Amino acid sequence: MRAHDGLVRIMEDEVKSLDPQTVSDLASMRVAADQFEGLTRFNANGEPEPGLAQSWSVSADGRVWTFVLRPSIRFSDGTSITADVFAQVFARLRAEATASPTKSLFDPIATITTDGPGMVIVSLVQPFPALTELLAHPAMSALPLHRKGWASARPIVSSGAYTVQQWVLNDRIDMAANQYWQGPQPAFDTVSWRPVTDGLTAVRQVEAGQADVATEFPSARLEDLRAKHGSAIRTAPYRGTYYFAFNTRQPPFDDVRVRKALSMAVERDWLAGKLLATGVRPAWGIVPPGTSGLAGYRPEWADWSRKDRMKAATVLLTKAGYGPGHPLVFDIRFNSDTDHRRVAVSLAAMWKDLGVEARMLNSEASLHFASLRRGDFALARSGWIGDLSVPENFLGVHKSDGGPINYSGYANPAFDKALYAALAEPDAKRRASAMRAAEAIAVEDAPVLPLYYYVSKAFVGPRIAGWRDNIANVHPSRTITRSPNK
Repeated sequence: MRAHDGLVRIMEDEVKSLDPQTVSDLASMRVAADQFEGLTRFNANGEPEPGLAQSWSVSADGRVWTFVLRPSIRFSDGTSITADVFAQVFARLRAEATASPTKSLFDPIATITTDGPGMVIVSLVQPFPALTELLAHPAMSALPLHRKGWASARPIVSSGAYTVQQWVLNDRIDMAANQYWQGPQPAFDTVSWRPVTDGLTAVRQVEAGQADVATEFPSARLEDLRAKHGSAIRTAPYRGTYYFAFNTRQPPFDDVRVRKALSMAVERDWLAGKLLATGVRPAWGIVPPGTSGLAGYRPEWADWSRKDRMKAATVLLTKAGYGPGHPLVFDIRFNSDTDHRRVAVSLAAMWKDLGVEARMLNSEASLHFASLRRGDFALARSGWIGDLSVPENFLGVHKSDGGPINYSGYANPAFDKALYAALAEPDAKRRASAMRAAEAIAVEDAPVLPLYYYVSKAFVGPRIAGWRDNIANVHPSRTITRSPNK
């Protein structure tokens, strides 16, 4: 039985914070997008649209954007939202004390200034065509900095369609519609976000009518679920790459020959097609296909036969000093999940023919990612879901100055130089070509082991309409509507 008539959404993990400048995980970002709005926001198709700004213009050189705010916009406590709010939010994002994990994402922005209470001026380091998408990120939303301790207050003061009423840890976050929000009244007056880490449990809750949407389910159950629920089971291309990170700081993976050998031995087509069978596409590169018009990157050896790849891999391992008398032995670290385990076990089996012994090391998510940030691993499950549909959002993770998110510790001045050259290129075609050149350097160095490009998954209950599959996998609660007669 339903607890209330509002929208109930399942998230795969607990929210880490209600302050969107201090987190980067998907659960926290999705809740933040419901309660905070920026100059722009995402629509139901995952595309940027006007938010608190009603319009904008761009200078001839593409480096100065001027945003005009909507009239009479307010926070949920009735306080006016003026242009200086965005200058303050940007300053806070940049401040060392904030320690924002998404700070580097906003490196294209040089300054944010104002021209009166209704005009925001964003000056860029270099032209950045995806600025409207970047400014829709919750970290650059209008935050209630006029309220001390705002992130822990209840109800929270918000600028978006909903405001948090209560947060019961490991149980739910309850939200109510913001009466001062400048947009149209949402179809649901309340939203409840509930953390459920087990995909099968999430499915059962939607089947029982206890929840309306789950954005995860066990891949192994896909065909059974489709047979039972038909079009309610959704999969769609998603801007993300699933990979394992090598710890390049220490042996054995400080040797590029070892990393490349293991990559050559992986049967990606089998992993994506037979093992997972959810529509994911095999990956040899870092940037998902279609980003800035680029196809997925494929090294030359991707088209070799398995026999030729294994022969080349054996030569590389031998040159690195590994063989029957000195076998390569290491742990594969992964966070608790059936699919992560299946992939890790499959990798270990594929590497046995090289005389490699890969042992399983499983831990729950928070411990797993803490180990990655500390560099306490040999090979670990990772990946990247793009904040933006641009190549640099995927490549920038691997810069030598990428900080804690550069799990592999990869540091190649040639890659850094190529990436910065691409960022400085204003022409879209030449920029994409330069990004591909930078990606080629990183793939050749193999700091990570790309396996497949993600698909989004969702089980959409019968009460829900207005759910549109999109590559950003963005589904704001304000865009979700009720099915007729439900």
